[in-house]
Amino acid sequence: MNKQGFRKIAILAVIAMVIGIFSGCTKNEQKKPLPSDDEVKGTEPTISLFINETGEKKQIKMEEYIQGVVAAEMDTKWPVNALAAQAILARTFTLKQIKDKGGVPQHGTDASTSVEEFQAYDPTKINDNVRKAVQMTRGEVVKYQGQYINAWFSACDGGTEASAAEGLSYKKEKTPYIKAGAKDGCLEVTVPENKSWTASFPVSTVRAAVQKINGQDPGNITAGNVKVARRGATGRAEVLRLGKADVGAAALRLALGNDKMRSIYLNGISVQGDNVVMTGKGYGHGVGMCQWGAKKMAAEGRSPEKIVSFYFKNIQIQKIWK
Repeated sequence: MNKQGFRKIAILAVIAMVIGIFSGCTKNEQKKPLPSDDEVKGTEPTISLFINETGEKKQIKMEEYIQGVVAAEMDTKWPVNALAAQAILARTFTLKQIKDKGGVPQHGTDASTSVEEFQAYDPTKINDNVRKAVQMTRGEVVKYQGQYINAWFSACDGGTEASAAEGLSYKKEKTPYIKAGAKDGCLEVTVPENKSWTASFPVSTVRAAVQKINGQDPGNITAGNVKVARRGATGRAEVLRLGKADVGAAALRLALGNDKMRSIYLNGISVQGDNVVMTGKGYGHGVGMCQWGAKKMAAEGRSPEKIVSFYFKNIQIQKIWK
């Protein structure tokens, strides 16, 4: 064989060796939970924020805005990893609202400082814990099959997470990523009023609330016609019988006040004198992340991503900007 033939064989051997090396690396490569910085193509957005207290509209970087949300939604003295889990959900909520609803159209902005219109926001409470929590999860959001999830959370789920249909009576779209029935042990660490509470409402107030929800008067509400008419999979009251009417428990909670009727995780409901008396546990709708559960897991050393993944299933936590 001549020299030219030897040269061709040598070149082919080198090419084969290189291909083998790279194919071997690809085969053994482990899938990363988050893209590395050089794989992240997005840029942190600047959003418009309506300041409800003053009527001002301002431009603000997303991560700065998320600091104000986390500071308002969770105790800033809690473990950083719990605050960081809250940051991931706050970022996801914000982007989903902007994508699906155009933010807050009534103000012509992406977000507002009103919890009724958007989500809570209080920059005066921002501290080093909050800054660290937001920075360590910078750009991280939660998706299910490529779409932002409904990033729900509540203060205390009473020990067991509810489905969106049970806890919120939410049936607008399917939410298969909610891990309904998950038990987080939050009652071991939460405050006494979340472990067991009693609330009393004047019969006249309840009657008016039912009429507003149903559009018709339920009639007299007495000891003989008040009960839980239907419970959900976790034992929460989904439907209440009040007078001659059935009413959704989640809707009644909104009408009576979320801070007064602390949850629909009711142990009992009765009429005592001129009042409707409810007893229950938990605080909030119980769907998605439980904040007290997040605090417990953070104290046990779980990462923000692990905390979020405890409450949501088949999700992807993605870093979408550096």
